[in-house]
Amino acid sequence: MPEQSVEIRQESNYRFKIRFSEDLPLLQADEPAPLGEGAGPSPVQLLAAAVGNCLSASLLFAMRKFKQSAEPISAQIDATVGRNEKNRLRVQHLRVRLALGVPAATLSHLDKVLAQFEEFCTVTQSIRGAIPVELEVRDCEGLLVTGTATPASVTPA
Repeated sequence: MPEQSVEIRQESNYRFKIRFSEDLPLLQADEPAPLGEGAGPSPVQLLAAAVGNCLSASLLFAMRKFKQSAEPISAQIDATVGRNEKNRLRVQHLRVRLALGVPAATLSHLDKVLAQFEEFCTVTQSIRGAIPVELEVRDCEGLLVTGTATPASVTPA
């Protein structure tokens, strides 16, 4: 995969415009109050979105490898932010809940899909060494089909 570039330009205060390419619309990001005005997603929300989107796409990719359709796939990502030992704010934990759009019982090879899809996620596998990522996958009926908790030393708030 070739190198990917993003251009960011400050608009005012903590509000920034993000350009991904000439073909895509600009994205506005902003810090929440009291620093910014909350006029766009925060950097923490963008990180959470990147992880959730990548895991969703990886699950879709793995499903399609086995000629399965679990669409529409959806995700809910919660980011826990807290202070580190130097009293600096850090993302301490991400909890990702993926949902399949169909009942698990209708999918063949689901066990094989679930055993490998996380490995396809470039973003999650890149940050997991620094930020614990807890993941669960449920089907459209709420049945838990897999869950992988990360180190117990991290307790989400």
